[in-house]
Amino acid sequence: MKLPSSTATNLNKSGLRHFLKTQDFTRAELTEILDLMKMLKDARRVNAVPPLFAGKTVGMIFEQPSTRTRVSFEAAATILGGHAQFLSPNDIHLGSKESLEDTGRVLSRMVDVIMARVDVHETVAGLAKEASVPVINGLCDWLHPTQMMADIFTMQEHLPEGKQLDDLKVAFIGDATNVSNELAMICTKFGMEYAHVGPKKYHMTEEIVGMVEDNCKEYGGSFVMTDDINAVKGFDILVADSFYWFGQEDEKEERLATFMPEYIVDQRLMDIAGPQAMFMHCLPANDKRETTREVMDGDSSLIFDEAENRLTAQMALLVYFTHQHTKPASEDVAASHKAKIDDFLNAL
Repeated sequence: MKLPSSTATNLNKSGLRHFLKTQDFTRAELTEILDLMKMLKDARRVNAVPPLFAGKTVGMIFEQPSTRTRVSFEAAATILGGHAQFLSPNDIHLGSKESLEDTGRVLSRMVDVIMARVDVHETVAGLAKEASVPVINGLCDWLHPTQMMADIFTMQEHLPEGKQLDDLKVAFIGDATNVSNELAMICTKFGMEYAHVGPKKYHMTEEIVGMVEDNCKEYGGSFVMTDDINAVKGFDILVADSFYWFGQEDEKEERLATFMPEYIVDQRLMDIAGPQAMFMHCLPANDKRETTREVMDGDSSLIFDEAENRLTAQMALLVYFTHQHTKPASEDVAASHKAKIDDFLNAL
């Protein structure tokens, strides 16, 4: 016998979707999110952001630390009139005393969105499988979709004269990181020319390549993987990321010896790309490893606009994935409940 639920929340919402990877969305849907980002950023410029997340809470699970992810989600929820809860491994029993599945079910009864920045993709995917509220992938070992919305929006803000998104040539320099994987997918989905430039040992996996090839067929983009740094000639944007990350500390010396100095995005590499080239990096950056302070602080650097647009992206994602689930009570229903509660409290 299955007992009826006593929850006051609207579980199993119609049209429920999660944001685990950009590949799950069409180009038209991703464009909708970009359009919403622009409207919210324009509103923020004049302190006119409407309270579209009022009364709502995003529960933020962090297995890995982050400056931009935490601050941007907390600020986004506040600006939109809502609330964010920080949940570290010391705060919850995720996967230890409580199963992943039960964590997803419990949080769904208490918050309106779950954001998870996790060690492995299976964790955020497992949360999404059981959750009855939207789950947003704040980063995993495989992908980084919230970063990509900020990156594509930043590219759109700084389009070279006469070009559209599908005219751009974007090159990622270095390891096939979660940023590289997601960037390859979203750039080709928007019809761009994409290059992954780095040692062959650290190229994208066949699984990612398959998704990228599918995008090229459907949307007209193109991509190449090469170890030749001269392949960046004529490219509009060069993107860098760390040569090693959490869990790869034991590979640090081998990785640095393989990538440095050839694949450092320094002024030499920017000059190969050409005078039109712009630089992006998700941050934090090791300015004497994958890039240089000269490039980071140069006139062609977009990294701090890119960082600010993490906030722009998080505002849009919180609104985009919850707006259709907002069903405010009618004035009569609200007045009835208020009167009933007021009468009770006055009688105490």
